[in-house]
Amino acid sequence: MTHEADDAMATGAVMAAADPRVSQVIICTPDKDLAQCVTADDRVVQLDRRRGVLFDRDGVIEKFGVSPESIPDYLAVVGDTADGFPGLPGWGAKSAASVLSRYVHLDEIPDDATEWNVEVRGAARLAATLAAHRADADLFRRIATVRLDAPVSESVDELEWTGPIEGFDEKCATIGAGRIAARAHLLSAERNS
Repeated sequence: MTHEADDAMATGAVMAAADPRVSQVIICTPDKDLAQCVTADDRVVQLDRRRGVLFDRDGVIEKFGVSPESIPDYLAVVGDTADGFPGLPGWGAKSAASVLSRYVHLDEIPDDATEWNVEVRGAARLAATLAAHRADADLFRRIATVRLDAPVSESVDELEWTGPIEGFDEKCATIGAGRIAARAHLLSAERNS
C-alpha cells in the first residue's frame, strides 16, 4: 500500500495528539483535505501559512460550511484540483455545504430530493446527479480521505527535528534547492543557540 505526504502528516498528527506531553498539533498546510484532521477539542488545528490563518473546528466550518468529518464528502462533490478529481457536475461549495451540514456524509443523503429535509437551490438536479454518480463520489471521497496508518515513526520523540541530517545538503543540491538547505541550517543554528 502506498501513502501520500498527506497521509504521513495525518498519521503523525493523530500520533502526536494522543501523546499527553503534546498540548496542540498544528498541521502546516493549505491543503483542504487535511482539514478533516482538525478536532473538536482544538488539539489538532490547521495552519495555512500562505494566508497566515489558523483553522480550529469553528474555522473549518466557517471556511467550508461543514464540519471536519464532512471534508472528504464535501471535496468528493465539489472536487479538488490539488488531488486531481473534478467532483460532480452542478455541485458547488454552497450546495455541498447546505446538504452536508444536514446529512454529514454522502451515504446519508437520499437519492430522491423530495426526501431531503434541507432547502437548497436545484435540489432535484443535485439529487439526480448524486444518484447517477454515486460510484464516482465514493471514489473521490476515498481519494480525499487521508489515511491514518502511514509508517511515520514509533513515537513523537522520533518526530522531533534536530537539524539537517547527513546527506541533506547533497539531496538539496541535486534538486536545485540550495536555498532550502541554507534555511534549514539557519533554523537549526537559531534553535540550538
